[in-house]
Amino acid sequence: MSEDSLINTASLISPHISLVDASSRAPVKLGIMASGNGSNFEVVAQAIEDGKLNAQIQVLIYNNPSAKAAVRAKNRGVESVLLNHRDYPSREEFDRQIVQTLHQYEVEWVIMAGWMRLVSQVLIDAFPNKMINIHPSLLPSFKGVRAVEQALEAGVKITGCTVHLLCLEMDSGPILMQAAVPVLPDDTPETLHGRIQVQEHRILPLAIALAAQK
Repeated sequence: MSEDSLINTASLISPHISLVDASSRAPVKLGIMASGNGSNFEVVAQAIEDGKLNAQIQVLIYNNPSAKAAVRAKNRGVESVLLNHRDYPSREEFDRQIVQTLHQYEVEWVIMAGWMRLVSQVLIDAFPNKMINIHPSLLPSFKGVRAVEQALEAGVKITGCTVHLLCLEMDSGPILMQAAVPVLPDDTPETLHGRIQVQEHRILPLAIALAAQK
């Protein structure tokens, strides 16, 4: 995949965008939210370790007790907090606890790295224009679950992934960056998702840098 596959809303951007360029700034304090494997958590943590992203992960919040993301956080010495959505009577009560936890860890930007829960206005109001989500399609196409399967069923020749600022409507909000991925004739959901994930891992740290520099 060429560098021209990296797109933001205004123009093609350099893959070398980095918060490191603003060395006089304090590291951006991130709170990461994940529900599953945590590969995007790992990518952000590695970008920080490699000196490519001037940020620090304050806390990982996960809602699935078996999420591998928690293991990844432990291995990297990052504090993690389990907040199981099943323990709360409403989405709003759940989000209030999330907000309290994020504030407790002095989080400035919230990164939804495979967070499989819809959020309420409670969470959005607590971090206005400072919540980032990644989705495996070229939004606004194929919102919601099974985005990869939706792309295959639609017969599109190009799909990809999108990093965007979060708003109340599912998989909506200002787009920060996108990467295009061709759909091959023999693709399965697994093979296509694997190639999309490669691009997710490329653009997520770049999009965090892009957003936090503004």
